[in-house]
Amino acid sequence: MEKQVILDEQQVQLTMNRLAYQLIENHDDFSNTVLIGLQPRGVFVLERLKEILESIRQEKVTCGQLDITFYRDDFRRREKPLIPNVTNIDFTIEGKNVVLVDDVLYTGRTIRSGLDALMAFGRPLRVELMVLIDRRFQRDLPIQADYVGKAVDTLDSERVTVEWKDSEGMDKIVLYTPE
Repeated sequence: MEKQVILDEQQVQLTMNRLAYQLIENHDDFSNTVLIGLQPRGVFVLERLKEILESIRQEKVTCGQLDITFYRDDFRRREKPLIPNVTNIDFTIEGKNVVLVDDVLYTGRTIRSGLDALMAFGRPLRVELMVLIDRRFQRDLPIQADYVGKAVDTLDSERVTVEWKDSEGMDKIVLYTPE
């Protein structure tokens, strides 16, 4: 596969900072806002975002992690059984503004599953979506992000991955194209 870096380490950091400032602009003091990362890869974005927000605001931001394994529409169709991740939401979302956070928005199916799973925890006032990468022209469902790090036009055969210093050794976003 041919590999092309879409965002390097510095560009990822700038993008994350911009997203954090957009959240601050729209949610001010976060007293009625919670951030929830979709397992597994959205949690990496959430953790980095939380770090940035708390260093800027000098106050705690309420964050959680949501596993969508059994809400997926394909979990019974896979050859290998899916292994669920941890859900960690130890606060109420009832009447709160919720920002769902994920790394790549592609078909919209993961986000739909996240919305279904989220409803098990109460009825939020409003739900917004933040993604680091938006693969714009590939939707199966009418889902659109409120906060986008970078929009990328791709083919179905291509793959976009977000790599993090903590797990892959370096922050970068890579487009893989079959040869």
